[in-house]
Amino acid sequence: MEQIYTIPVNEAFDKSIADPSCGCPFCTLYKKLQSDNLDIILGASMMEPDIRIKTNKLGFCGKHYGMMFEKKNRLGLALMLESHLDELRDDIGKKLISIAPVGDNARKRLDSLAHTCYVCGRIEFSLSKMLETALYLYEKDMEFAKKFKSQPYFCLNHFNRLSSLAKAKMPKKLYADFYDDLSAVTFEYFDSLRGDIKHFIKKFDYRYEDEPWGNSKDSVERAIRFLEGDLEE
Repeated sequence: MEQIYTIPVNEAFDKSIADPSCGCPFCTLYKKLQSDNLDIILGASMMEPDIRIKTNKLGFCGKHYGMMFEKKNRLGLALMLESHLDELRDDIGKKLISIAPVGDNARKRLDSLAHTCYVCGRIEFSLSKMLETALYLYEKDMEFAKKFKSQPYFCLNHFNRLSSLAKAKMPKKLYADFYDDLSAVTFEYFDSLRGDIKHFIKKFDYRYEDEPWGNSKDSVERAIRFLEGDLEE
């Protein structure tokens, strides 16, 4: 029953089963969406008028400005910055006749800009559809349900989003089964990670210096990925 829109989700889940170090499949999807959108925005689409209108209005978050800068397309980034700066200067420099105190319009525009990012918005739109697709596949495709239960873990961010979305969209009985499977995967890893962190700390006590590290050497990094999501490149 694979459709075009289900392929990325299936591929991410397959990847995490084949290599558990890939971690949460939705973090994998996020990173792919992020990379694709950064390539697109610094490619030919930067010159499309409708795209430029949106980037002028929304701008980008600090993280994505930094990632675009690292892509080495300085000219492409400069072209976007030129029109964004021109429009922003015009917006916050207007001396509008209104009953609002002087400067209110500028502050409102900057407050809005602080909470928008063109790339973040595109990623969120696509990722929300992929979360819905995963719920659909879980319900309709027994093979996918097996893949779901075989994941190394779901980070807490995506665990929460999946749980909330499933509760809103699934029948009660199906949601109960889904939550059981989701929590089984998540909390098995959660408890294993807690044990690894405890062992990592113990290794700094001279009394345990001869004990093997086991799986604890990278437990700090893995704990951060689990808590916050593995969302960087």
